[in-house]
Amino acid sequence: MTNTIPQAFADAVRRDPAAPLLTWYDDATGDRTELSGATLENWVAKTANLLVDGVGLGHGDTVALLLPPHWQTAALLLGVAEAGLAADLGPEPQPVEAIFTTPELVERAATWSTLDRYATGLLPLAMPLRTVPDGYTDYVAEVRNYGDHFRGAPVAAADLALAGSYELSHAEAIEAAQARAGELGIAAGDRVLIDTALHPDPADWLLAPLVAGASVVLCANLDPAKVDSRSTAEKVSVTLVP
Repeated sequence: MTNTIPQAFADAVRRDPAAPLLTWYDDATGDRTELSGATLENWVAKTANLLVDGVGLGHGDTVALLLPPHWQTAALLLGVAEAGLAADLGPEPQPVEAIFTTPELVERAATWSTLDRYATGLLPLAMPLRTVPDGYTDYVAEVRNYGDHFRGAPVAAADLALAGSYELSHAEAIEAAQARAGELGIAAGDRVLIDTALHPDPADWLLAPLVAGASVVLCANLDPAKVDSRSTAEKVSVTLVP
């Protein structure tokens, strides 16, 4: 029985490691990034190793993710879960052990109490930042230094998965994601095109498809004129757009 986020992700990768699991589009920049289960698993493991070996965090610590929907946000959220940590998605500032954000949101992030601060530009081809904000480390540049496999202690169903306003254990997060998948009409084997403006919550664009056994085509700044052709090209079966 799947009752933790790492288990749900491992199940998704195991089904077909080479198949696209998360495909990212940004119609404002023309960026398209396709991640197979194996590729996303690599980013998740590196992130978990960064958090544990690099930052020195341990089971039960909290990490703030002040980030918009993006494939790197998925890697971070899943990496936090893999490491046995809790993700705080805001909006209210809380004391946390580390924070990840973008240069555009550093003013907001400054209201959060923490010692370890990381920034990412969410740039095409996972490019590092040209200019790193003062007091921050570049997540993309730093995470590449860590191993492709994470060998930390298993996460338990009762462990805290989401902190802050959400405050859900892994079992509760999985149950909520399963219910949300039903509400959104997402089922096993679906390929779901999601407009980030309509569904900014990772419970919708990441966790619900993950626990349902679906893959995601995540679209930012979605051009309505491209929905039909993209749905055909990506073999989409469920479309979550206005």
